[in-house]
Amino acid sequence: MKIVKTTLQWIFAAAFIVAGANHFLHTDFYLRMLPPVFPAHLFLVYLSGVFEIGLGVLLLIPKFTQLAAWGLIALLIAVYPANIYMALNPNLYPEFSPAAQIIRLPVQFVLIAVAYWFTKERARQ
Repeated sequence: MKIVKTTLQWIFAAAFIVAGANHFLHTDFYLRMLPPVFPAHLFLVYLSGVFEIGLGVLLLIPKFTQLAAWGLIALLIAVYPANIYMALNPNLYPEFSPAAQIIRLPVQFVLIAVAYWFTKERARQ
């Protein structure tokens, strides 16, 4: 089970690092995701990108793995309103099918569960 968890941890970290970098490479897309009621869209896009990159890196450092996992849980909860906004406004995102936008909502909880798994201390060897 250790190899599965370690492999998944690396994949998870890489996914967040890449997603975070995309906030800077494809800023316009992420700006469209934010509900209009949120302030400072550009700041929030960059801030979430910084946190995704930083927490992804910290997830791979044993001393910080648990803290990073809790941070990723908080981040996944914080960005959930954007996922809801996308699902409720599929016409604004023609590049994604409405079904994909709906499926994305429960997938976020799977990601939270995986991050929670990383909050558990590894057995000492």
